[in-house]
Amino acid sequence: MRRVPHVSWVLLAYRIPREPSAPRLAIWRRLKGLGVAQLVDGLVALPLDGRNREQLEWLADGILEAGGEAWLWVADPAPAAQGRRLAAALQASIAEQYRAVMVEARRAAAAGSADRRMLGRLRRELDRVRRRDYFPPPEREEAKRVVEALAASLGERAA
Repeated sequence: MRRVPHVSWVLLAYRIPREPSAPRLAIWRRLKGLGVAQLVDGLVALPLDGRNREQLEWLADGILEAGGEAWLWVADPAPAAQGRRLAAALQASIAEQYRAVMVEARRAAAAGSADRRMLGRLRRELDRVRRRDYFPPPEREEAKRVVEALAASLGERAA
């Protein structure tokens, strides 16, 4: 893994009623889609940038509308090593997701079972992972190469 830089973080502290469960599940799915770091129950973090702050502000609004409580904070971990560990954990999680895409693409290529539909799904998954990739690991480029090699074997143009 590459060493990650010192960054500031945007944190969302929240509580949401257990019932009805639909808003709780929707919030959980959205947090997962953003690739948050779960610090403890009800406290998540993302690297601070305008997009992440806005996304968590929208989620906080949704939590309030669902009858919950939400607080947004901007923070710098002290000591800085804690922030680097948090960033490294996010990076490791994303690297694992890239490796999963590579495994699937390589298995399909070896088995000769790949088709355009699978290729499209793998490309979409790479795009989803990339949107959550705040500290790109080396696996990012490798996963892209593996999927595009699969595309080449199917005669597809690189995306």
